[in-house]
Amino acid sequence: MLRVRSESDPSTCHKLWQQMVPQRMLADDWEIRECFHRHYQRDFFFIVAEDDGNPVGLFPLCFVPEENSYVYFPGEVWHGKTWIEQNRLIARDQNVFDRMLEWMNGQGLSYHLRYLSPSAYVCPERFPVDEIGYLFHAGNYQHDMDIYYSTFSRRSIKSIKKEVAAFEERGMEYRFDDPSDFDLLVKMNIERFGQDSYYADDRFTESFRDMMRLLQKRGWFRMVTVLIEGKPAATDIGSVYNNVYTLLAGGTSADFVGIAKVINLFHMKRACQEQFGEADFLCGDFSWKTMFHLTPRPLYLISNKIADASPEGA
Repeated sequence: MLRVRSESDPSTCHKLWQQMVPQRMLADDWEIRECFHRHYQRDFFFIVAEDDGNPVGLFPLCFVPEENSYVYFPGEVWHGKTWIEQNRLIARDQNVFDRMLEWMNGQGLSYHLRYLSPSAYVCPERFPVDEIGYLFHAGNYQHDMDIYYSTFSRRSIKSIKKEVAAFEERGMEYRFDDPSDFDLLVKMNIERFGQDSYYADDRFTESFRDMMRLLQKRGWFRMVTVLIEGKPAATDIGSVYNNVYTLLAGGTSADFVGIAKVINLFHMKRACQEQFGEADFLCGDFSWKTMFHLTPRPLYLISNKIADASPEGA
């Protein structure tokens, strides 16, 4: 018999996550999310579906008091938005998934679940697109940047290479995997986005710092800083997990217009050289992502706080 309930005991929630969430992406790793939970301290509210006592569905949620709403664990909310992408809602089949949603609505819960990975049950036929993520598939170009460049018009690629060459003529250098550059990244990010930057919240900054240390400990950490005439111009933090190169965060200096193209091309070259399955540049409506022919990947939203975010027919 199918039963849906909530679970709030941290150790039990941890066990359910380990048992039910496939470890495919960086965001699937419990300890990565725990870096954020440690600083935000949201109350666990995992929704579990059980069939004769065996778990067959899991919606890992938590409560955010300032939003008076449930979001995906760990609840790293800034200006009403979570940050971690590729969130999974687990269900054995369509019936289990629908019963869990019905239970949430029957309990009168307010929920806003962002950046949901597509699945058989989380799909465009039922739910709206939240945001678009962008991927670089080096294998599509035989891990050869010259083949990738051939997909541009001659005029476009000539312009891009000219910009890169102009920086190279100014003594461009790269600094790798220096964790002390994290504070530089935070400074650059806040200078660009102001109070819209997640790093404007100290909880997020310290969560990210903890995640960076964890990435270092596990050998997944990648960081690159571009120096022009000895001055920091751009810096990015990334990770490598299951042959996916994920660019997690970055910052650029306003003193070096166009430097973002340089560092993004560096990441693509690295993806080719190290033959990563994909480079994930995450969501964000930045025009360069389409201009550089990245592959779009939609992520979905399930919410009863927005009128058009309800399941079809609900």
